[in-house]
Amino acid sequence: MSTRAYVARSRTMTSLRVLLVCVLLINGTHQQKDKEEEQFVCPEGTQGNGNFADPATCRRFYQCVDGYPYLNRCPSGLYFDDISKYCTFKAEARCGPIPTTPAPITEVPLDLATKCEPAECQLPYCFCSKDGTLIPGGLDPAETPQMIMLTFDGAVNLNNFDKYKKVFKGKINNPNGCPIKGTFFLSHEYSNYVMVQALAHDGHEIATGTVSQQQGLQDKGYEEWAGEMIGMREILKKFANISRSEIVGARAPFLKPGRNTQFKVLEDFGYIYDSSVGVPPLPIPVWPYTLDYKIAHECKSGTCPTKSFPGLWEIPFNAHYVESFEGGHCPYLDQCVLHNHDANEVFEWLQEDFSRYYEQNRAPYMMPLHTNWFQIKELELGLHKFLKWAADLEDVWFVTMTQSLTWMTDPRPVKALNNYEAWRCDNKELPSAPCNLPNKCALSFKQPDSNFTDTRYMETCSECPNQYPWLGDSGGSGIPGKDNYIPENLKRK
Repeated sequence: MSTRAYVARSRTMTSLRVLLVCVLLINGTHQQKDKEEEQFVCPEGTQGNGNFADPATCRRFYQCVDGYPYLNRCPSGLYFDDISKYCTFKAEARCGPIPTTPAPITEVPLDLATKCEPAECQLPYCFCSKDGTLIPGGLDPAETPQMIMLTFDGAVNLNNFDKYKKVFKGKINNPNGCPIKGTFFLSHEYSNYVMVQALAHDGHEIATGTVSQQQGLQDKGYEEWAGEMIGMREILKKFANISRSEIVGARAPFLKPGRNTQFKVLEDFGYIYDSSVGVPPLPIPVWPYTLDYKIAHECKSGTCPTKSFPGLWEIPFNAHYVESFEGGHCPYLDQCVLHNHDANEVFEWLQEDFSRYYEQNRAPYMMPLHTNWFQIKELELGLHKFLKWAADLEDVWFVTMTQSLTWMTDPRPVKALNNYEAWRCDNKELPSAPCNLPNKCALSFKQPDSNFTDTRYMETCSECPNQYPWLGDSGGSGIPGKDNYIPENLKRK
């Protein structure tokens, strides 16, 4: 054999060996993937549908449909919580698999609220139904406006302000010609109060989250809850020029209500509603209700109130999901696994989720969002497509939380709403417009459990405080523990 022929043959054999190795590697990868999916077995019976933890990692989960497991990955930065069964932030995710055997009850809750008594619970001050699905006022679904409530959690700042404004500047109007509005549950850290004031001036509702967004608040006492929620309301008053009387709603961090303690604080300090209670995936969604009676659905967090709080409204988080459970189910829309969808698929997913309300009992469709949603272009575009589509339906109204409750206290049919005073946009007394030259404050900040002092930046039309406002010092005076919140009913004594 010639030297040239030998070299050519050697090259051919080498190429064949490389090709064979590649084929083996690819087959091995597929076999490994198939092996992983084959090893996971969906639970038998009715529990075979739903989301289940991946035993190997908290970043993934299995979605079981008719007993077959589909492997899903949580969106970037989120982890699967095997108790709540959706993707959430790392700090609050409880990795699985977690045994489903219920823990023994170690104490008997006291002062339990009684079950709903419709004959004793009359609007405008009380509303309940046996399963939470009945329409107020006995209206037929066709007579009932389909309310959509856009809500946003967390700080408002340069990361999201323009994104939020785009939602409301898209020339989308209600049937009476008024531009649509949303509700913002503000947390303090990193909030720009000039932007918050601008939102309030534009007619959006401002409600309170908490000052620190701390973990474990559900187990804290009255003073801690007052410091977080009433402190947040005081910060909004002082630095965003929003009066206390305009801030009537609250939301607990991570949707973990503070049992009876949180609701006692809200009752004592004149709040109208809370929106912290999660509802599991149900075929028919739940309407808002007052807390005069026992909650008619399962409490997802396990930390809901057990006492009666007459006249205080709860606007619950109905779980978002579609029939196939594609994307899982979630309280916040950005916790559903839709990051691998294109804009049209996101739009269609929202349509199907929405139809469960629109085609059945017309319970208000809450669309709760964090900044995360707007960081993925396909999700943002899909949301805008959905909003435009929904606005073209003649019986759909985009309302704030308070506007939805105003309607519920005095239910009126769709045909009577074009001149409904509570939903009009003219002659409204709105908070003042923000200033043209705000103060940009660089403020010292030391966490109570930290050994070093940091710098926080805050913009406001008010004067810069002495230091960064925080728990116990909502005015930023620099005097720790300066705040002392006393309910009005105690002040008069």
